[in-house]
Amino acid sequence: MIERLGIFLGSSHGNTPRLAETAYAVGRGLAERGIELVYGGGGGGLMGEVSQGVLDFGGRVYGVIPEFMVEREWGRLHEPGVQTHVVRTMHERKAMMTERAQAFLTLPGGLGTLEEFFEVWTWGTLGLHAKPIGLLNIDGFWDPLVTMLERVTEAGFMAPAPLDALVVEADLDAALSALAAQLD
Repeated sequence: MIERLGIFLGSSHGNTPRLAETAYAVGRGLAERGIELVYGGGGGGLMGEVSQGVLDFGGRVYGVIPEFMVEREWGRLHEPGVQTHVVRTMHERKAMMTERAQAFLTLPGGLGTLEEFFEVWTWGTLGLHAKPIGLLNIDGFWDPLVTMLERVTEAGFMAPAPLDALVVEADLDAALSALAAQLD
């Protein structure tokens, strides 16, 4: 069973209201299952929605945020139910999140979300951790990425195993079940 789930997702809301609604529902789902949210510590966008969903339903939030984001007042500091760690760099943020979380799920987001997803996934393929990772494919958001990853694999630039192990599910229950099935 997953007790601490790392989530990567956008610091903005995007253009589709459903994404914000789903992020909030994911937070609620984590709280209802007793799963701690491990995330980037932001208070805006989808990050704010998922963390608010956890908090509104009595769950635990563990945020890791770099100093420069705190200086820009992007974080959820000093809020009841939120344990926030301030680190110096984005790299330290991912390292601390990877240490804390048992598995990872990536919701829609931009370049920062993609960078976090790919770095932590790459660390797994290099044997630096054995934690499962997945994409919550809300309304097919990740379909083009999955197609590209299939092309990379077919072209011989990635072994099939990492792609085969990548969880790609459209709803939270299916994603959590698939991630839990891969826990060591």
